[in-house]
Amino acid sequence: MNAGYVQVLDRHRIALRVWERGAGETLSCGTGACAALVAGIVRKLIVSPVQVQTRGGALTITWAGGDNAVIMKGPAETVFDGTLET
Repeated sequence: MNAGYVQVLDRHRIALRVWERGAGETLSCGTGACAALVAGIVRKLIVSPVQVQTRGGALTITWAGGDNAVIMKGPAETVFDGTLET
């Protein structure tokens, strides 16, 4: 089970923290950020576009409502590199 914390900072900015079972707090979660945006807009707490502040950096997310796509923009970087031996 995933858990999270969302704080509305103003009509175009929210802060998001996400915890994942077995991993603890994550630096960022694109799916969670998009879900938080949709929930906030549906509840009329925020207005698109929204800057989502996560521990891993800021994401900009837009949604025109209804069946329209939720669009997420932001930086991506490698946070782990490893090798799996089978």
